[in-house]
Amino acid sequence: MKPTERLLSLDILRGITIAGMILVNNPGTWQYVYAPLRHAEWNGLTPTDLVFPFFMFIMGVSMFLSLKKYNWELTGECVRKIIKRSILIFLVGYGLNWFGYGLGRFVSASDLGFSERLMGSFLNFPDIRVLGVMQRLAIAYLFGSLLGCLIRKPKNIPVVAGGILLFYWILLALNNGFSFSEENIIAIVDRNIIGEARMYHDTTPEGVRIALDPEGLLSAIGSIGHVLLGFFCGYLILNSKKDNRKAIESIFLFGTIILFAGLLLHYGCPINKKIWSSTFALSTCGFASLLLALLIWIVDIKGYRKWSLFFESFGINPLFLFVAGSVFSTIFRVSGIKSFVFDKLLHPYLGDYFSSLVYALLYVSFIWALGYQLYKKQIYIKL
Repeated sequence: MKPTERLLSLDILRGITIAGMILVNNPGTWQYVYAPLRHAEWNGLTPTDLVFPFFMFIMGVSMFLSLKKYNWELTGECVRKIIKRSILIFLVGYGLNWFGYGLGRFVSASDLGFSERLMGSFLNFPDIRVLGVMQRLAIAYLFGSLLGCLIRKPKNIPVVAGGILLFYWILLALNNGFSFSEENIIAIVDRNIIGEARMYHDTTPEGVRIALDPEGLLSAIGSIGHVLLGFFCGYLILNSKKDNRKAIESIFLFGTIILFAGLLLHYGCPINKKIWSSTFALSTCGFASLLLALLIWIVDIKGYRKWSLFFESFGINPLFLFVAGSVFSTIFRVSGIKSFVFDKLLHPYLGDYFSSLVYALLYVSFIWALGYQLYKKQIYIKL
């Protein structure tokens, strides 16, 4: 949407999630992280587990609003834009993996010659992880947008999303999908299509290292249903005809229903981020809906906006700042800047956990300073 047409509360919620993603991804050390800033080991939900799904929910809302100019019809121009943007987001995500892996290997192999270091790092594609956060966004955006436009009656969107999540639940239940092991159907699919060397490796509570990607190909099914729930919230906003109180009522009711559905159904389908289970999609979209309704009331109805400037700066250039956060994180790590700031300036004086948190907050502030300059100059960088 054009900057003048953007829903401010949506930008703020988007900014909160991007700031949160950067915060939880950049502690001073992974050895000392407060419990709320850690992901659940397997089943369960922590505050950190809400950050990424909140952003994906917001992406679904924005998809509906941005596709309005095509009247939600799959014209040639619309399809080309969806495919082009999906490919671009996926490639940027893969580029982040390539940059992080390559620069780290290049710097650490200082005893080798330049050509050997180059071949073993930046040109060593067989060992670079294929999937990731951006790639998950790209896949969900591609299929979510296409499906959303194919559903001619917006009121049927929750039915389609529910059908997808039900299918995914059954698929997991029948194929060992809830086990934290390499026998999980998600791990099996990724091993056969992508290859174990290019997958994320996780550690089970028993200390066993396994190849199980939290952004795996098969678990993208859950995220497609997830963005469709956000897509429907976009419809509720637009259907309110700029009546924010009506929008709040609709979003609050919808969010309450899917939140309770997710919480009640978790007895048969555990809430699990690493496999993006159906109940995880329902419950996190429910929480996101309620927070969005609250922000519409605070920001767009009551007009309390001064507190939101920090998050607004993140919200208008979300993907660019997420990418910048990933790039600078790698640079600070391999250059020794992170080690100097944390080990020399923070850790000796602030203790283990607090110093790790302070480093993360300082890093978020650094990325915000970059975003704020773009915000002041009204520069909007799209992917």
